[in-house]
Amino acid sequence: MSYSCENCFKKTSFGSSQTHGRGVAGKRWKKRAQETKRTFKPNLQMYHGMKLCATCIKKLKNTKS
Repeated sequence: MSYSCENCFKKTSFGSSQTHGRGVAGKRWKKRAQETKRTFKPNLQMYHGMKLCATCIKKLKNTKS
């Protein structure tokens, strides 16, 4: 099984992270932290035998039937 939600198919995504804001040191490279690659993982939980992300669990609990 992959690391993904079985309801909305949300999975690991990739992006960039920066430790300082863009305005630090007047946008000069000297004092700015470089951008590094990072992964964003969904908050997966086992719920009634399925792997669901926290967003889907909240939606399932709030459905009025």
